[in-house]
Amino acid sequence: MQVHTTTAAEKSTPPNAETCEPLRFLTCGSVDDGKSTLIGRLLHENSLVFVDHLAALERDSKKYGTTTGTLDFALLLDGLEAEREQGITIDVAYRYFSTKRRSFVVADAPGHEQYTRNMATGASNSDLAVLLADARKGLLSQTRRHAIIASLLGLQHVVLAVNKMDLVGLDEGVFKHIAEGFATFAADLGFRTLQAIPVSARDGDNISTLSTRMDWYGGPTLLSYLEEIEVDDHRAARPFRMPVQLVSRPDSDFRGFAGTVADGRVLVGDGVAVLPTGRTSRVKRILNVSGECEAAVAGDAVTLILTDEIDIARGDMLTAPQERAQVADQFAAHLVWMSDERLLPGRSYLVKINHGTVAGTVTALKHRIDVNTLGRMATKTLSLNDIGVCNISLARAVAFDAYSDNRDTGSFILIDRYTNETLAAGMIDFALRRAGNLHHQQLAVTTAQRSQLMQHKPLVLWFTGLPGAGKSTLANLVETGLHARGIHTTMLDGDNVRLGLNRDLGFTEPDRVENIRRVGEVARLMSEAGLVVLCSFISPFRAERRMVRELIGTEAFIEIFVDTPLDTCIARDPKGLYRRALAGEIKNVTGVDQIYEAPQAAALHLKADGTSPRSLADQVIACVMGRVLP
Repeated sequence: MQVHTTTAAEKSTPPNAETCEPLRFLTCGSVDDGKSTLIGRLLHENSLVFVDHLAALERDSKKYGTTTGTLDFALLLDGLEAEREQGITIDVAYRYFSTKRRSFVVADAPGHEQYTRNMATGASNSDLAVLLADARKGLLSQTRRHAIIASLLGLQHVVLAVNKMDLVGLDEGVFKHIAEGFATFAADLGFRTLQAIPVSARDGDNISTLSTRMDWYGGPTLLSYLEEIEVDDHRAARPFRMPVQLVSRPDSDFRGFAGTVADGRVLVGDGVAVLPTGRTSRVKRILNVSGECEAAVAGDAVTLILTDEIDIARGDMLTAPQERAQVADQFAAHLVWMSDERLLPGRSYLVKINHGTVAGTVTALKHRIDVNTLGRMATKTLSLNDIGVCNISLARAVAFDAYSDNRDTGSFILIDRYTNETLAAGMIDFALRRAGNLHHQQLAVTTAQRSQLMQHKPLVLWFTGLPGAGKSTLANLVETGLHARGIHTTMLDGDNVRLGLNRDLGFTEPDRVENIRRVGEVARLMSEAGLVVLCSFISPFRAERRMVRELIGTEAFIEIFVDTPLDTCIARDPKGLYRRALAGEIKNVTGVDQIYEAPQAAALHLKADGTSPRSLADQVIACVMGRVLP
């Protein structure tokens, strides 16, 4: 890491807003460290606040302000009513401004932990981070977390603004202690430059002009540093990349592929490779908002027309033929978890990458990062604001780059398949080739031929319900009845599977997800063998039951909800689980300290309380016989 200082040459030839590259920077840090106040002060000192806005600020400062008798500059950026009432930033506030030396885009990120996702959003579009620390509090967990996220999202330049120096008596020792502590912490984060500046955002010390009250500090002001720092953008010199965002076909004579050039440049006549298929062609025409052009560079939004008719879809990537992106269906990645719902390895999520969406699962959660020490912590899940390293497997191969090589083509998000909630931001580390030498083996005997031999269709019966609901009892009765009718069956029972195949799994939420994933795969193989497979599992989560349904296929899957009231299950307690759980002897018992998500639209909803098991079994058998006979 290097600390940038202003040189004499730079002072003699100051940059200007027309020749200097615009700087996109982020203000971040823990809550109440003064991020909004700092940016508001910066705008005010450079006469960038309109007169009517200044008048409104004076009124709002009296109503909402936290600085008695003075202007509360934070209110310039806190635009939401809730932000003003609570005195916090909730959403990312963007401001565009220019000085004589440079133009800026500033993103003011919230400091509260529950809004970490907003900070990550702002960081993903920034070149530099201004990380604030309250001089009274020093480096907090959220300060360190924001530094780690900034590093993961590719920011290479950081300013540590030690704010509220006026509240610690402008003490040089306090500043040095915080600056040195952060430099030690950030040594392994890969920042190219790190500049520490003592400031008082409220009073304006070292914001635009050097403070006369801190004559011990001889470095740059915040504004002069931001005006002078060089943020290199080498995207145009890198290999060509353009993820396809839209296939444009207004009529039968036109077929173009629209997107934004992520890296490199492309000229009319250049060869391109289409990934993941690997087909190649040449660029026939390039269109932008003004019409036809001869070339496009990184950052340009264009439509490319190729010389060949190639099947290209949204989410495919056009690349340089000799320097292609990676193509794989597995990769290692860092995740920033952004949801109150925990990450559960083995659960099926949607992975949105380079405008395409594909199903994927976290196959291995390697570790969680301790934000205070950067240490690696063993874990089975990630919770809100956790940062972890994992392996991800996709349903099909996609094209991507490592995030360190390309922030655009190496990033992705995880989405809940059923609520559509964004769960995590991901940064790809490298491709995994573990399954690269595996190919699906075509079998000589098909499922249809096996069904013909058995004279019935395959089917998976999935019995779900609380412990003690009577699932296994009912499944046994159903299998006996089907066997008597000449149906070839097999049964997978929760306890029996855990005594063998899944003996390594416990009863935590991640282990329950993996338990059902494995059982679903086994049920699929058995159904492909032509059998009617009876599965008796609590399977408490809807997501995993849906996953098995999709794995098997809707036509060959019947979800059977054995609906027995909890009180009845506790009274039965055939294995003594409820008694021990209610006494605090064991944990993770569904219905006591672990949730059960009842089916919302099961194929068979059996009210088991008060109805004889034999009668319920007859209902299931009647349903099955209507489905399996040709």
